[in-house]
Amino acid sequence: MNLIIREAKIIDSKSPYNNQVVDIEIADGIIKKIGVKLKNTDKVEEVKLDNLHVSQGWFDSSVSLGEPGFEDRETILHGLNVAGRSGFTGIALQPNSSPIIDNQSQVNFVKNRANNLATELFPIGALTKNNEGKDLAELFDMKNAGAVAFGDYNKNLDNANLLKIALQYVQDFDGLVIAYSQDSNIKGNGVANEGIVSTRLGLKGIPALAEELQIARNLFILEYTGGKLHIPTISTAKSVQLIKEAKAKGLQVTCSVAVHHLVLTDEKLDGFDTRFKVTPPLRTEADRKALIKGVKDGTIDMITSDHNPMDIEHKKMEFDLAKNGTIGLESAFGALMTVLPIEIIVEKLTSGRDVFSIENESIEENKKANITLFSTEENWTFEKSDILSKSKNSAFIGTKMKGKVYGICNKGKLNIYK
Repeated sequence: MNLIIREAKIIDSKSPYNNQVVDIEIADGIIKKIGVKLKNTDKVEEVKLDNLHVSQGWFDSSVSLGEPGFEDRETILHGLNVAGRSGFTGIALQPNSSPIIDNQSQVNFVKNRANNLATELFPIGALTKNNEGKDLAELFDMKNAGAVAFGDYNKNLDNANLLKIALQYVQDFDGLVIAYSQDSNIKGNGVANEGIVSTRLGLKGIPALAEELQIARNLFILEYTGGKLHIPTISTAKSVQLIKEAKAKGLQVTCSVAVHHLVLTDEKLDGFDTRFKVTPPLRTEADRKALIKGVKDGTIDMITSDHNPMDIEHKKMEFDLAKNGTIGLESAFGALMTVLPIEIIVEKLTSGRDVFSIENESIEENKKANITLFSTEENWTFEKSDILSKSKNSAFIGTKMKGKVYGICNKGKLNIYK
């Protein structure tokens, strides 16, 4: 693939061309030249789009796809194409398939299913066998097969000693442990954030304490063991403060926040719409503002769509019985543009590669062309017709958006969607 991207504003704090409007010449997947009004002597394809911006390719640290086992929700092939159309050149795949990704053969299976696609797939291996929280999975074998981290998706590890052992064990091969933090006993049968809204609606509440207590426990264990710990999708103001204090101590801890926790609050539950039933639950406006502040001051390392497709049979039912989860790839950028500056959005959508020890090159000459193309100007409303995923359980239908994704350029492939 040889082409020239015309008049693109580069948003990349690591690039010497940051905030400059330039042409980018790409040949065989490598950035050959960056400059103004580059000559097209070989008559290669040119890309010229309105209000064109480019950045390093975006990376989503938490995506569920379903395959194997739940192909009716999403397949790997279709899901990666959706991710590409949403601006992501790489995703970390959660292990919550059937069978669970808890061994080397399952890691190899999902990697092989993703071969030769513009969006790369990086498997997360289950931390415990079958995600049951009893025995550690084959962590070293999965690491050798290509797993970038280990965690049980949206499942708290009640056994503190098992987390201690895991953090000690993975240090031998520089592994990363993911610890979803929500105390299952305090959560109980809760389905929504404990507060004014849940009380008014008569929904069983999940106290913020359920998350914060578990984060505090996991950070104490990390301080004892050393190693690297990632806490995904935090949702409360106190969680932000706990992680900020841990980082000040020098602990190797990172965290993420989901797009829906930065944009939506538990006020959305008034209609008992199960599209808004997620885990951790949507919190208060005060929590949302604290999360935004945590993103801006660097406490929160990255933003994820936490894309979790669900079939209609498990989603369109009574609120108490419905499964947790929302899809989020297609709406991630447009939603974030309504609450954060573009420079921070790009930083938080690319920094996950560093956390997961994945190659993360800036936009410079002689570097790999791993690029997302987008516009920052358009105002629009996300509707059901904008959903590209097989599942339609989006919490963002009817939400005002800003900016549009044009596509991606990665692995010698150009996927542009006008």
